[in-house]
Amino acid sequence: QETLVQSGGGLVQPGGSLRLSCKASRIDFRLYDITWYREAPGKEREMVASITHDERTTYADFVKGRFSISRDNTKTTAYLQMNSLEPEDTALYHCKAVNYWLEYWALGTQVTVSS
Repeated sequence: QETLVQSGGGLVQPGGSLRLSCKASRIDFRLYDITWYREAPGKEREMVASITHDERTTYADFVKGRFSISRDNTKTTAYLQMNSLEPEDTALYHCKAVNYWLEYWALGTQVTVSS
């Protein structure tokens, strides 16, 4: 069983919204910082957004004002709410959980923005 399991990706039209979820199991989720990354074809992996264990958030410039990261420790789940999606947001999205030297990655969820 994977430590991090993602859900919520798919196909959406430009201007639409999606919410990605990253559910953790078998770790003390409250202690972990969560980061969302994405990989688009032909491009390097890039950080999208992160939220620390004490809920400080950071966003890449290209998603500011459109995406929102959050977490629910009671559900051991982190979320990435994506609004005003653009074709350039098409990518494979991964979440990562880090606590000091402990690091876990989810397998990834495809997000495709196309009309």
